[in-house]
Amino acid sequence: MPFLLRVELPDVPGSLGRLASAIGEAGGDIEAIEIVEKNKVDGRAVDDVLLETQPGTMPDSIVSACNELEDVHVVWISRYAAGGNLFLDLEAVEDLTENAHEALDRLIDVLPLTFRADWAIRVHRVKGISRSTDGSPENVPFIELDRPERIEVEGEDENMFAGARIDGNEIVLIGRRGGPDFLDSELARLGHLASLATSIARS
Repeated sequence: MPFLLRVELPDVPGSLGRLASAIGEAGGDIEAIEIVEKNKVDGRAVDDVLLETQPGTMPDSIVSACNELEDVHVVWISRYAAGGNLFLDLEAVEDLTENAHEALDRLIDVLPLTFRADWAIRVHRVKGISRSTDGSPENVPFIELDRPERIEVEGEDENMFAGARIDGNEIVLIGRRGGPDFLDSELARLGHLASLATSIARS
């Protein structure tokens, strides 16, 4: 069964090797790794690790093995319904470019995979939700956004939101149920992809 592990670790040579060894000894097989964020100030990185577990292996044992490593902290782990691959920003850009006439719709379709989120929505100021993926909330209001940011929606304690502006009348929102929080690097990437999709759709 595939799981997605988000882990914070020192950004130094050998850290990923130690992490991979710990995961392997605990019964996990790494399928892919993506660097989500690097902090040059404190010398730490946040990585997403896609892994498969061997029969009988509990995810808690993998978390414990990782946390036993010095200066390593597991931020979050959950089942990964998208299967055995990570969908990277470059693939999202290629998809948007290949479907230029419907780039804003395709943006909503690819965002959950790109950000390992549960859903994505495009909301119009007047018309309301104009595009959404399966499992998204039914009632999400339009929110004034000047820049990509984390968002709190009243009555939505389970979902964590991040949003970016498409133009003065439309925004895009993505959400995760139960975590992890959206990082600053993810907000920047969300804003970039939203801006790119808007430019492609208008060209």
